Amino acid sequence: MNPTLSELEAKATRQKAAFGGDAHIVCDNLVRIYKTEGVEVVALQGLDLVIDKGELVAIVGASGSGKSTLLNVLSGLDVPTAGVARVAGMDLLSMNARARLRYRRSVVGFIWQQTARNLLPYLTAKENVELPMKLAGGRGERRERAGELLELLGVGYCANRKTPEMSGGEQQRVAIAVALANSPQLILADEPTGELDSETSELVFDALRKANRELGVTVVVVTHDPLVSEQVDRTVGIRDGRTSSETLRREDAEGQIIAEEYAVLDRVGRLQLPRDFMNALEMERRVRLELESDHIGVWPAREEPSGE
Repeated sequence: MNPTLSELEAKATRQKAAFGGDAHIVCDNLVRIYKTEGVEVVALQGLDLVIDKGELVAIVGASGSGKSTLLNVLSGLDVPTAGVARVAGMDLLSMNARARLRYRRSVVGFIWQQTARNLLPYLTAKENVELPMKLAGGRGERRERAGELLELLGVGYCANRKTPEMSGGEQQRVAIAVALANSPQLILADEPTGELDSETSELVFDALRKANRELGVTVVVVTHDPLVSEQVDRTVGIRDGRTSSETLRREDAEGQIIAEEYAVLDRVGRLQLPRDFMNALEMERRVRLELESDHIGVWPAREEPSGE
């Protein structure tokens, strides 16, 4: 029996589930264009990303891929040009200046790569952690919370030390405590171990992991460090302003970590093939596709002989 016109209209107007649903972070066809001296630079070219609450995710990509722009958008420091960017149900495109300030103070915490940008050198570690709570108008037990955070992250002994009296790793762990001061839902870290050696980096990342697991805060880390990206459950690769790959890690029955890399298929069917795959098969401009029963085959396009 053929559907009636009213049934077809109802089906066409029926609201579909929103992309990402109620995920903690949702980017849908996100675009960011910069204009400088009459030149347009498209940093994000329709990026899609979904991160659930409580995840610990690493964002990786070459310089200029768009990962730092994405971090600036999620932190509220930059405003997208188009698309959807939503964190904890808040629309980052429609926020006014006052709402954006409240968002940066209470919803998100940020950690810079340069340790000097995270802490005020004339304050002690404990005073640095208390400062965001004072700026947010918080009263109550600021000193107690600051002490608890420093202890949680393994730098309680630095409470009365100023920045010059702490190592780089200690400064970054105190910086994590500062980012956690106002109980944010999301922590963003921009190359937090970029200036540290591998052993110190491990301590800093342990602190991020502890914040994620014990406080339930979502953590997104932008990094070039392969040691960091290997310590998370999910690594998202960005290339040319779009998400290109995801690596998922899981533990097998014997306790071994298994990592599986996937290419990301966006909502309109675009797929970024790994460059080394394309180079190995000399794929350029066109490829040939064939639909099989359980997969899609991708081959280099055959060159047709030219007519004489």
